[in-house]
Amino acid sequence: MVGGAGRMGQSLAENLNLIDGMVVCALVDTHEPEHLYGATYFASLAQVDPSGVDVVVDFSQPDSVVTSARWCATNRVGLVIGTTGLSDDQRANVESAAAATGIIMASNFSLGAVLSERFAAMAAPYFERVEIIELHHDRKVDAPSGTSLTVATRIRDARAAAGRVTPEEPTKRFTLEGARGADAGDGVRIHSVRLPGLIAHQELLFGGAGEGLTIRHDSYDRVSFVQGVAIAVAHVDATPGFTWGIDDFIT
Repeated sequence: MVGGAGRMGQSLAENLNLIDGMVVCALVDTHEPEHLYGATYFASLAQVDPSGVDVVVDFSQPDSVVTSARWCATNRVGLVIGTTGLSDDQRANVESAAAATGIIMASNFSLGAVLSERFAAMAAPYFERVEIIELHHDRKVDAPSGTSLTVATRIRDARAAAGRVTPEEPTKRFTLEGARGADAGDGVRIHSVRLPGLIAHQELLFGGAGEGLTIRHDSYDRVSFVQGVAIAVAHVDATPGFTWGIDDFIT
């Protein structure tokens, strides 16, 4: 577990150990974790013996993800990535490493969030407009969230496939710039909220003639991501290939 001292890493270390057939053997972080949950602490992935590792799970920082991808490619170890906010170059490095080992990367591992993306793609062709409100804790460093960017892409793709075009933006006068949020393309607006007390929440608001549809997902605790990570861990191995998201593994 890379990022093992972080809040997400600690939650995964505790709860993945409760799943039959899974053992978290090492927590990797520049800071020593508060709890080890039976694992061994290492300050860097380079200190870990790859012969005792089947899969690396990385919930750390974008630059560390590239290091993990290269280590996994060199040692033929599967990699699951939950870190968001990667640059284009960092993402390219990760995908390049997938030529040597299996990599699954997702913006969200909550099953509810993944299903809400699926439902959004189903609804997108039937409404004139859609806007996204994503709400996260106040320590999240990137905005908008990777989850909102992923669902925006799925919405745009579904609308394009159906030949649906969003009407022109109606707002022409801005008292405050940015009040309409960020344009994620095809008129899909994303509004980011950062507040203490939140974990991860998202509302997808669809509007049409005389009606609206709201799809909302709430993660009240980081344990909500464990089941999805476990699914990814069960499906990844050293077989080369890059997979984006876990949607295909949820039937």
